[in-house]
Amino acid sequence: MNGSSADDAPQPPKVLNTPLEIAANLRLLLESHDPLIITFHERSQRFQSYLIEVERDGNVLALDEMIPRDGERFLANGEPFRVEGFHDGVRIAWESSEQMDIVDVDGQRLYRGSLPTEVVYHQRRNAFRAALKLAQLVDVEIGGDRIKFTLSGKLLDISATGCKLRFEGDISDRLQLGQVYERFIARLPFGDMTAPVELRHLHFEERVNTTFAGVRFHNMSGLVQRQVERFVYQLQREARRFDKDDDF
Repeated sequence: MNGSSADDAPQPPKVLNTPLEIAANLRLLLESHDPLIITFHERSQRFQSYLIEVERDGNVLALDEMIPRDGERFLANGEPFRVEGFHDGVRIAWESSEQMDIVDVDGQRLYRGSLPTEVVYHQRRNAFRAALKLAQLVDVEIGGDRIKFTLSGKLLDISATGCKLRFEGDISDRLQLGQVYERFIARLPFGDMTAPVELRHLHFEERVNTTFAGVRFHNMSGLVQRQVERFVYQLQREARRFDKDDDF
């Protein structure tokens, strides 16, 4: 097996248990504004949140208001929950069974508690997520029966299972989490790719007047799968070439 295919093999999960490692990895999720999925034990519903505070010295962690907000009920009841986020293809997850404080800070709802004592860090190279350079962002469209007007945006990154998108302005009220949109089009360099997608993450960043969305490909045909794999491979190869250039 050559070095590159060994690098691409899925890595076994690691358990981080030092405060320094835990805080450093949670800070990655915080600074990149990576969406988190929260699930409560014994319940099937999933909730979205974001890390908004990680303080190692004070042993403090704060989560943003859950979407939908009815997850707050379970939190208030002290029900144990799991938090899962992804950063550059790495799964970062932890469990919490402690009571968190529900507080309002300047009109912002948040949940504050202690840093976890263990975090699972899982590098999953088999779903390599390729980021596009700003100069070569691909045009995308989302349309279908569930949406009034077709939305046009840009593709930020892509993996074999889904992609991250960017739209100008606040379009968060025009899309719905968990909804499948049957007409997603990406204008790839070698031709258009059309597939249904499920909306997994949605966030409007007021500071830059931009909406970010994460979608998962839904019931992909073999043809679309091959198009995605070809494009990811092309980006992966370019990234490796630039990495080699940086060594000199």
